[in-house]
Amino acid sequence: MADQQALDEVVTFASDLIRIDTTNRGGGDCRERPAAEYAAARLAEAGLEPTLLERTEGRTNVVARLEGTDPSADALLVHGHLDVVPADAAEWSVHPFSGEIRDGVLWGRGAVDMKNMDAMILSVVRSWAREGVRPRRDIVIAFTADEEDSAVDGSGFLADQHAGLFEGCTEGVSESGAYTFHDGSGGRIYPIGAGERGTGWLRLTARGRAGHGSKVNRSNAVTRLTAAVTRLGEHSWPLHLTPTVRAALSELAALYGIDASRYDLADSDQVDELLVKIGPAAALVEPTLRNSTNPTMLDAGYKVNVIPGEAGAHVDGRFLPGGEQDFERTLDELTGPDVEWEYYHREGALQAPVDSPTFAKLRAAVEEFDPEAHTVPYCMSGGTDAKQFAKLGITGYGFAPVWLPEGFAYQALFHGVDERVPVEGLHFGVRVLDRFLRTA
Repeated sequence: MADQQALDEVVTFASDLIRIDTTNRGGGDCRERPAAEYAAARLAEAGLEPTLLERTEGRTNVVARLEGTDPSADALLVHGHLDVVPADAAEWSVHPFSGEIRDGVLWGRGAVDMKNMDAMILSVVRSWAREGVRPRRDIVIAFTADEEDSAVDGSGFLADQHAGLFEGCTEGVSESGAYTFHDGSGGRIYPIGAGERGTGWLRLTARGRAGHGSKVNRSNAVTRLTAAVTRLGEHSWPLHLTPTVRAALSELAALYGIDASRYDLADSDQVDELLVKIGPAAALVEPTLRNSTNPTMLDAGYKVNVIPGEAGAHVDGRFLPGGEQDFERTLDELTGPDVEWEYYHREGALQAPVDSPTFAKLRAAVEEFDPEAHTVPYCMSGGTDAKQFAKLGITGYGFAPVWLPEGFAYQALFHGVDERVPVEGLHFGVRVLDRFLRTA
């Protein structure tokens, strides 16, 4: 079990990493190298030989391998990203890059996404070095750049150019799973990621006839664009249940004493009825019942009395495993003949088995340290670096354990103002991660 030094170090490491500003503003505007050097130094102190890799200067990744005792066993990838989304200090109660600990809570950008997990990995590896512990299977540790944008300088670069470093890896664990979700009635649910919706970020372009703003124009590019954007934003996507979401619904229903087999899960109305019955827990599955398209950016015109000949928009699209063909067909229909669409960025959807030995070990690790926990599988509405590593045949699970008391809404803290995590939650995470990796 993780010792007291490991519990102390996870807090120190998380605070130190938060103080290293690795804000990713997109378009290459980020520098992860200081955080990468920090992580590499902590690994080296534990006797590992980390490799620092860059596609672009300053966009640094760290990879190291911890050899297991069974050379015939498949390797396990444990990964976390070093970059964070922007934070406006004027909106925060504390400075977002202070790494301040106040009343037993660690504050700062990255406290839950995901410098907490980075710190847990470092803490566990170092505690093993002190104990002389070796895992059964090789463990490959990766700290990546650029996850909060396109991953082109991070996991995408590693998967494309340095696949050999991940030789033998068949499974991986990373962010967005095994956190405390309070069900509203005193129960604690820990969703473990076993799937991700695919990423379909879209660029829309409408073309028309440029002209004077005072004249009638039936070929107005702005009108064509906004009509298409409205159709996409208001479209009611059909129900599409994946095996992971179906399993989540069934297990959540059972927690509330409901027999999900009495509901036709192919019927949208009956699924909606079931969601009402499971109350707050519906939030764990509702975003992943369907594909989605959310307009996010508009770009048109240069003067109020000039009708432009072209107008553009960006849309955040997401599609479920097995739902991409319907996603693209529907885009063709909704954009119509006057608007072109293309992928600005695309990554496939993922699905991992929930009946695997590894998933069972993930459950067991959480339940050992919270005996009243209810672990359930779930599908992430967004995406992680697991998408890139999947290209190497690595099945990914969302598992960055953290205990949160009531009032700490995990999803609201992700990319939110006043991101923070209880010190006790970090201690829980270290213990759970240590337990899982020892048995993996």
